[in-house]
Amino acid sequence: MISPGMLISGRYEIIDKVGSGGMADVYNAKDQRLNRNVAIKILKQEYSSDAKFVAKFRAEAQSVAGLSHPNIVNVYDVGEDDNLYYIVMELVEGITLKKFIERKGRLEINEAIGIGIQIAQGIEAAHKSHIIHRDIKPQNIIISKEGKVKVTDFGIAKAATSNTITSNAMGSVHYISPEQARGGYSDEKSDIYSLGVTIYEMLSGRVPFEGESTVSVAFAHVHEAPVPLMELDAGIPRSLSRIVEKCMQKKPDSRYVNAAALILDLRRAVSEPDGDYVEIESEKPVVSTETIRITDDMRKQIKDPAGIAGRERVPERPTKKIERTRADEVERLPEETEEAAMDPKLERILKICSGVVALIIVVVLILCIVKFMGILGGKKGEETSSQSSVIPQATEEPQVEEKKIEVPGLIGHSLEEAQEMVDELNLKIKLVSEESNEEANQVIRQSPSEGTEVEEYAVITVYYSKGKSDVVIPDVSGYSVNGAREKLEGEPFGLLVSGTSSQYNDSIEEGKVVGTDPVVGSSVQKGTAVTLIISKGPKEEGVTVPRIVGKKEEVARELLEERNLTPGKVSYEYSDTYTKGTVIRQAKTAGSEVPKETRVDYTVSLGTKDEATPTPAPTPTPEPLYRYLGSVTINANPFDYEGDEGMIELFLTQGSGSAKRIFKGRLGYSDFPHKFSDIEGFEEGSGVITMSRDGEMVDGSWSISFRKAAD
Repeated sequence: MISPGMLISGRYEIIDKVGSGGMADVYNAKDQRLNRNVAIKILKQEYSSDAKFVAKFRAEAQSVAGLSHPNIVNVYDVGEDDNLYYIVMELVEGITLKKFIERKGRLEINEAIGIGIQIAQGIEAAHKSHIIHRDIKPQNIIISKEGKVKVTDFGIAKAATSNTITSNAMGSVHYISPEQARGGYSDEKSDIYSLGVTIYEMLSGRVPFEGESTVSVAFAHVHEAPVPLMELDAGIPRSLSRIVEKCMQKKPDSRYVNAAALILDLRRAVSEPDGDYVEIESEKPVVSTETIRITDDMRKQIKDPAGIAGRERVPERPTKKIERTRADEVERLPEETEEAAMDPKLERILKICSGVVALIIVVVLILCIVKFMGILGGKKGEETSSQSSVIPQATEEPQVEEKKIEVPGLIGHSLEEAQEMVDELNLKIKLVSEESNEEANQVIRQSPSEGTEVEEYAVITVYYSKGKSDVVIPDVSGYSVNGAREKLEGEPFGLLVSGTSSQYNDSIEEGKVVGTDPVVGSSVQKGTAVTLIISKGPKEEGVTVPRIVGKKEEVARELLEERNLTPGKVSYEYSDTYTKGTVIRQAKTAGSEVPKETRVDYTVSLGTKDEATPTPAPTPTPEPLYRYLGSVTINANPFDYEGDEGMIELFLTQGSGSAKRIFKGRLGYSDFPHKFSDIEGFEEGSGVITMSRDGEMVDGSWSISFRKAAD
């Protein structure tokens, strides 16, 4: 039983459970060695006992651990502890794309394009390392609080596919490619198909194929065409609808050649939403034909190719016509595919044999024609030998000159420009990215070179820049703020420290760096803004507020101080219930838990009005000669996703005074980072700003300085 506090492999301390999937449970854990929070995915028992699956899972997860990309959830470690098989990953705080779609219904056009591009970038990086996901779906896409899109479950998805695990199949079958539905070979194009389905759902709010069972949905992926997006919603641009249609072609070769080509069209869809630049190879319409049960005799002849010759011809159709409805086909699909759908290897052998037979027939026909022409020539009195009468005249056919095209110069052009240039000349393009100091998406070399003559529809390999080399954020935990800043902003990292936030930490002293955001180990571009997370020291245990109502004021103060609480503001009022000098009410509820040094305000009785003695009028406080003004920029975003909004309040504390609210207003996700100017303080010097959202305090605090300003 896995429970909070449990230590796995002497390193990962379980904090709490954060989710559960078909094959594994996910926990928030603390990596004691590197002092950072991680997500640890632990295989469920039914899979942990499958040696074949575990071996495959470990191998695939270890290969994925070599991936490092901003749009992929990083895998840190894979291991086993007392028959618990686990994978340790980057902890991403956010929500899945599936929940995001459910929350919003359907996404805005540019929002969906942006998310689609980030998913495709993660897939592209994996494909370059020869890793195929095989289970791309919104449930496996996480959107962080910062808006970063990350693909997860690479290793576990591939291991699961390899072992034909069908748990949670209903969730995956809506995004499965036709070749996967048939149980055939899947490759990078399968991920592109599933991404097309995901974009379809983002834009429409629904999956393209629905059904009462996994079989009926899988059948639809193989045999049916989805309703085009622009027919579902006239507001969806034609180019975007065509992009999704191309991703979801039934034949893998008709889809995008790779994720980079898809990214190119998605980016173009932003600037040219109504453009007609998405080319889709024409396909024969999918026809739902009658399902035929193959007889035992037919099956024997199919499985015995060597014995086909000389035997009686297999009838093209069974003599008895079988009437079936579409529902019957769907219900019997798993049973019949074992018989009617031939073994893939056997099917390939039959295709090859058929091709060879066809070729032999063509050659025989040509020889017959040649011989016949030779005989006719002899009758006309041409004196030719038996050898010359067969070959010369028959083989001399008019030669068709191939059209040659001169390769254009693409170097220095953007990918969009290069694509247009080769399209105009009926050439094809193959994209290869390389690290370069040139501008991203700019062509840096090509093959063949400019001026080379090639045939029509030849492939031109284009090498384009993916920008400057990525840098990996180093571990600066334990550093001072200045020390961490110097390391991150110096060579070879070249990052930008944009601000700080704070959190409690039991092992790193107050004021020292706990970590960074993005987290250590993240691969980012030089110049990326990094937030330093500063330790507030150990979080002190709370104290219980005592009941001071009914106590004399002196006794009440002693009770508060004994509990490490601070007597706060005292107010006075008449009371017919409580005697003079007795506490009438307290601001903090008795028995509640609060941090040490919390200020507790209370009210003291003046007795009845008859007992009251006149009190002198208070001396008016003179107006200050100066105002103290300051400004602060809040970098942390208190909202989880774009479109989220709420009531924000800022509180100022200076010196030993109590917190004062200095701002209240409704703000949203897009308002942050936010600069608050002309904040009025109590005195000259520094202060601390804290923030709440909808009445709940937000983690972190921000320093502010005040200066004198003429009244």
